Amino acid sequence: MDVGVAKDEEEGPVPEIWRATFEAIVWQFVRGNYAIHGKVIAVAPVSSATAEQISTYIQDYGATLVPLPEKAWTTSVSIWYGNHWSVLVDLFTEEEGASDLVLSANVTELPSGYQFKINTVYVP
Repeated sequence: MDVGVAKDEEEGPVPEIWRATFEAIVWQFVRGNYAIHGKVIAVAPVSSATAEQISTYIQDYGATLVPLPEKAWTTSVSIWYGNHWSVLVDLFTEEEGASDLVLSANVTELPSGYQFKINTVYVP
């Protein structure tokens, strides 16, 4: 089933059109690049404070982050907030598979496509 983009104020799945971008973001995290700068198209610059927070949180979690598997999309969610979507992407680790960590991001619609803003990584 194709999951499209919907401006729905109820939680729903992450649209398929955004998934490759989130997979690329997590791949950068796996490689230790938390600032992302210039590495993933359509991702807003990540502040050094946010990059440091993400790095510290992942290290303190104590497990090895891995690339997103397809099953990440069965539990990750998005919701429309009037001018952007709030997205929570469930992260996976080598030791646990599905972990308690999530990537929090906002997605904004632009005339040219979508802009992704990384907020943080945390355990909800």
